[in-house]
Amino acid sequence: MSDRETVPPATPAGADSLRDEARRIAAGYAFTGPALDLGALLWDGRCQAGAPVRVPLAMLNRHGLVAGATGTGKTKTLQLIAEQLSARGVPVFLADVKGDLSGIARPGQPDDRVRQRAAEVGRQWTPAGFPAEFFALGGLGHGIPVRATVTSFGPVLLSKVLRLNQTQEQSLGLIFHYADTKGLELIDLKDLRAVVAFLTSDEGKGELKGIGGLSSATAGVILRSLTAFEAQGMADFFGEPEFDTAGFLRTAEDGRGIVSVLELPAVQEKPQLFSTFLMWLLADLFHDLPEVGDVDKPKLVFFLDEAHLLFDGASRAFLDSITQTVRLIRSKGVGVFFVTQTPKDVPAEVLGQLGNRVQHALRAFTPDDEKALAATVRTFPRSAYDLEEVLTGLGTGEAVVTVLGENGSPTPVAATRLRAPESLMGPVDAAELDQAVRASSLHDRYAQAVDRESAYERLSARPPEEREPARRQSGAGAPAKAPKEEPSLVEQVVGSGMFRSLARSVGTQIGREITRSLFGTARRRR
Repeated sequence: MSDRETVPPATPAGADSLRDEARRIAAGYAFTGPALDLGALLWDGRCQAGAPVRVPLAMLNRHGLVAGATGTGKTKTLQLIAEQLSARGVPVFLADVKGDLSGIARPGQPDDRVRQRAAEVGRQWTPAGFPAEFFALGGLGHGIPVRATVTSFGPVLLSKVLRLNQTQEQSLGLIFHYADTKGLELIDLKDLRAVVAFLTSDEGKGELKGIGGLSSATAGVILRSLTAFEAQGMADFFGEPEFDTAGFLRTAEDGRGIVSVLELPAVQEKPQLFSTFLMWLLADLFHDLPEVGDVDKPKLVFFLDEAHLLFDGASRAFLDSITQTVRLIRSKGVGVFFVTQTPKDVPAEVLGQLGNRVQHALRAFTPDDEKALAATVRTFPRSAYDLEEVLTGLGTGEAVVTVLGENGSPTPVAATRLRAPESLMGPVDAAELDQAVRASSLHDRYAQAVDRESAYERLSARPPEEREPARRQSGAGAPAKAPKEEPSLVEQVVGSGMFRSLARSVGTQIGREITRSLFGTARRRR
């Protein structure tokens, strides 16, 4: 936050017209329904405490962007919004890349700067902590481990993060289809490796013969991609117990929404791990949640800090998947906020779907900075401000805001002095974090990894007579048989010796229904 008064320049006009323009902007934020309070209007060099800048609660599933240069207050802004959502009974998901959001669980510390900011924006400040749970991808860091099985993750998303081409993606789809049909559980990456190796072996290559089979070259590409994938830390993410994403939709006993903080400092150098998790999580929620259309308040709001990590080096297929997910998940009552340095960090097709914008200060020290500034200004509606000058002059904890009003149309652009969060603006120490993790009702369910019998163990344990079906079916000197009509895929699957062996060991799992969503994820009854 800044102790100085920032003067947002306005378009030259008479004093009366300036006052009229300020009243018009303030009127654009005078909502009748529930709204979150961001701060107060900055106009003509002063903070207008009587002109609050707000965002309607019902519009927070229309997604948003919080952007600005390093040190301008982006993280505090998402913390401010998150704690107000929690107070309204809305669960929140925070991707904490830098590790400085855990303080949302503890009351803030009052000081002169906080008191001054509260007086400037005309709002009372009361220290408060909010109900929070802490998670970590695959247990990498401080938090309840979040894992997914390879089976549920599915071939579509896995192909995207492995950067397979269309032919390789189709082959991976056949591998998953075969495993689904045979009841072969793909729990972790070694299970997938085992199935790929079997389907390219002498005894297994005939299993997919009726639908084209799996070439050794394609299998090699998939296996090499898996090796690189594991080098990014993915082996820890895939496994059991698989996290039920409904755990992010909970409220506390007092009715406040639980803030789920995904601690990511341990994996900030592994952006592919972060991207993979996000894709699975959104696809899983999309599959499970019913269509709700317009709602009075969101079912869940995501805040994805350091969003550039999500898109850096992303494939075209990955971007298409994210774009489609963001577009469709709104109707499920889920809002997604991207937090990054400049709007250009977010692909245009995603940026166009972000109806709520909080733009902190930008710097223009280099020609590239100037281009980014000009591009940012063009993403805003026409306004009474000289935005290029305003955006380079904003202080810490100040921003240019436009949101979707209650009728769905953009509000006037408003330079805003933002409120201070009421929770602790900084991290809690590791010991306190670990204590909170152990105290969670989810800890016992997910803390300990389980490596039960799955595809790897079953394929490794096949008896010798089933590993050499060709030798077993035709003895020396046996008369040649007339050629038979090529069996169908179903006949191949049901008639294979491996199927009969697995049927005895898997039992009802083979008969279970595996459904895959349009994102390729599979769901099991929970």
